[in-house]
Amino acid sequence: MGKEKRLWGTIGVAEMSAKVINYYKCLKGNRNDVLAVFLLCTACADNFYQDATVTWGDQRAHIQEGGRLLTLSLDKISGSGFQSKSEFLFGRFDMQLKLIPGNSAGTVTTFYLSSQGAGHDEIDFEFLGNSSGQPYTVHTNVYSQGKGNKEQQFHLWFDPTTSFHTYSIIWNAQRIIFLVDNIPIRVYNNHEALGVAFPKNQAMRVYASLWNADDWATQGGRVKTDWSMAPFTASYRNFNTNACVWSAASSTSSCGGSKSTDSANNDQTWQTQELDANGRNRLRWVQQKYMTYNYCTDAQRFNQVIPPECKRSRF
Repeated sequence: MGKEKRLWGTIGVAEMSAKVINYYKCLKGNRNDVLAVFLLCTACADNFYQDATVTWGDQRAHIQEGGRLLTLSLDKISGSGFQSKSEFLFGRFDMQLKLIPGNSAGTVTTFYLSSQGAGHDEIDFEFLGNSSGQPYTVHTNVYSQGKGNKEQQFHLWFDPTTSFHTYSIIWNAQRIIFLVDNIPIRVYNNHEALGVAFPKNQAMRVYASLWNADDWATQGGRVKTDWSMAPFTASYRNFNTNACVWSAASSTSSCGGSKSTDSANNDQTWQTQELDANGRNRLRWVQQKYMTYNYCTDAQRFNQVIPPECKRSRF
């Protein structure tokens, strides 16, 4: 039970019981091995009722289907959003999204990790809406100690409004990997040896939101939100966290140890995950065909001084 204690050590008994009940559902009624529940529970989809809190938007956020689905809406008065109840220090975070169909210009739908405070860390997926028939822009960014400016943007190779697709963030002490339907689109490596800050010391929650940003989101703010199309609705489901839960009260992680602990102490795959040859080929394909902006090639923005991490491998 050493491994199981490490996974669950900072989770209260009541919360654990609720999770076990939920994860039995993932096992489709197989109750023959209680230990299997504990070993699999970080790989099952979380329940929005149990694991998320609607934080703003009044009645514009709705949890449905017994906690498996959450919808966010935006109208001219307000958007909406939610956050995870737990904080995490490293992990794999998956969310299935179906984005706003039709004319979504001016809107931003998000799925991201963030700590709090002026020197916060943040790992972003933002989906920038567009006029009907024009593609969404997937905006990614990484903040460490309050500093970002690490943007890469992409178009998608499918219509993200007709069905659900899975967007994932893998965050360990060595790197951050952004994936779409398990295809890597970006790797951000830890280059602290070059003097580049990396988010590894601040626990983060999972956040999601839908809001109006028509001053910049679509074609640099040239296309505004058409409020006659409101309310705009984005859908989230299968929120999955396979991660180290952080306890602020005891300053410990469910994976063992305290802040700055090497994530390799736990044998979960994401702890040391990097791209294999197939992953590198897929990343090349995405970046060659679908990348629309890369801060590493924007020399004018940085006065011809390219950030040091941009001189290293993109893998």
